[in-house]
Amino acid sequence: MRVLIVEDDRLLGAGLEVGLRQEGCIADWLQDAEAAAHALRSEHFDALILDLGLPGRDGLSLLRELRSEGRQTPVLILTARDALEDRVAGLDAGADDYMVKPFDLPELAARLRALSRRTHGQRTPKIQVDDLAVDTVQRRAALAGRQMPLSRKEYDVLEVLVGNVDQIVPRARLYSIVYGWGEETESNALEVHVHNLRRKLGKERILTVRGVGYQLVSKPPE
Repeated sequence: MRVLIVEDDRLLGAGLEVGLRQEGCIADWLQDAEAAAHALRSEHFDALILDLGLPGRDGLSLLRELRSEGRQTPVLILTARDALEDRVAGLDAGADDYMVKPFDLPELAARLRALSRRTHGQRTPKIQVDDLAVDTVQRRAALAGRQMPLSRKEYDVLEVLVGNVDQIVPRARLYSIVYGWGEETESNALEVHVHNLRRKLGKERILTVRGVGYQLVSKPPE
């Protein structure tokens, strides 16, 4: 899951970025609403963590603008404003969840996973595709009941493909989900991860759509 954090407190923002990466997320951190608006228009994110008290322009204004543009990125407001009217205003503006500081990181990560599941129409953290089972909380997968040994990045690629089963995932979107800003990677890193997944799943499970991206099929050809 790729998450954008919009938080002007440098200590908290840096801590969230590190903590969410330890929880298995791809986390990017920005400190103001204008930079966040640009990032959300040019990159794909699975969720947005939004502070309300931002410099120059507040988070509520950014949220209203995103929703007026038709952007459906799940938004979790994370703020020190705990008054009832602030909660109501945030949710009415289009937020999907609201948490008050201070908070516990495991609960925040769990809420983000729940938002992601709802976005993809999932009721549970476990996704079953034929004989492939993926547990998005434990971040592990099993094929025909046997656990698959996966690196962190291999799991990230697999989770995105499974969450969009039988749909083509554009290469650029997949790359942006798996790798955050500032991560140094080899030019063929994504292809290497897909190759490794095919070796473990069977090469017929992941199709290459030349010039577009990749597709995980629900029923591999016999």
